Amino acid sequence: MNSELLLRFVSAVGIIFLGVGAYWLVNQFLLSRANNHVTSLLNPLPNKPVIVYFTTPDCAPCKTVQRPALEKLTSLLGEKLHVVEIDATERPDLAKTWGVMSVPTTFLLNARGEARYVNNGVTRVEKLMEQIQTL
Repeated sequence: MNSELLLRFVSAVGIIFLGVGAYWLVNQFLLSRANNHVTSLLNPLPNKPVIVYFTTPDCAPCKTVQRPALEKLTSLLGEKLHVVEIDATERPDLAKTWGVMSVPTTFLLNARGEARYVNNGVTRVEKLMEQIQTL
């Protein structure tokens, strides 16, 4: 009985580690892809942190949560931050080259134009602010 319980526990922990590892690998792949396409989107670079925000007109979480979070962040940081909003339905080529699979998706670029963070799904203003501070 105890060995069966231990085996199930070890299996569960293994599955969790595999899931976290897979998530990390996907994010690293997306960041690498974004770094290869930054100059096609931002030329010249603005020499400040940039948020590249992929959305669509019919995305309810984009309108109700993500856009207000970005607006609050912009009001807090002002000229210290540049936000680029991209409609994925109007620019499917950009969404594809950046590896966007769902909206909202935000990429955070440092002042040198290097993609450092990718957020799939809604990201609250507190997390975005934390990520910007590490840039």
